[in-house]
Amino acid sequence: MEAPAAHNPVETELTVTSPEQMRDLGRRLAKLLGAGDLVMLNGELGAGKTTLTRGLGEGLGVRGAVTSPTFVIARVHPSLGDGPPLVHVDAYRLSGGLDEMEDLDLDVSLSDSVIVVEWGEGKVEELTEDRLNVVIHRAVGDTTDDVRQVTVTGLGERWAAVDLSVLTA
Repeated sequence: MEAPAAHNPVETELTVTSPEQMRDLGRRLAKLLGAGDLVMLNGELGAGKTTLTRGLGEGLGVRGAVTSPTFVIARVHPSLGDGPPLVHVDAYRLSGGLDEMEDLDLDVSLSDSVIVVEWGEGKVEELTEDRLNVVIHRAVGDTTDDVRQVTVTGLGERWAAVDLSVLTA
């Protein structure tokens, strides 16, 4: 039996120059997401991961203010309509990889939720081959600079035919 064909990642890069633009990017990204999607956010402290997630929450129409879940690890935001809930996870303090992540029962929620994991690299990839990686780069040291380079990469069959260039609009 042949292994399934691997899908080449789809990718787009864009420049964001303010927190408002980062939120707007999150709102645009939300239009591409549905139940079962995993979004991994990576970037330095203060890069804008939570700001992007705040925009995702607005775009998905979920209840509750989206704030950093650093100390609670995971926060669920139910949908105010008929869309999927948003599960917002901060994996920064988790060191056990997938075993520790499984304790959060994310694999149970994945099929009916949009899951966003900050600092998920090396910890949640095994949840699904289909995921969206968002890497936010900022100038290190100059904290007054709001310019961010954002790379969005879709991995797996789910993202193979998705046009991520709509995010640059």
